[in-house]
Amino acid sequence: MRMFAILAVMAASLTISACNTVSGAGQDVKAAGEAVSDTAEDAKR
Repeated sequence: MRMFAILAVMAASLTISACNTVSGAGQDVKAAGEAVSDTAEDAKR
């Protein structure tokens, strides 16, 4: 039972850190997309 609890805590911590990583990557992609959009708008003018 104790080993199960340790494994559950480890799995939860990995899941939480993975969510933060994916969230950060999503923000980076969003920022890159906005930069491309801004550059395209500037090129139109």
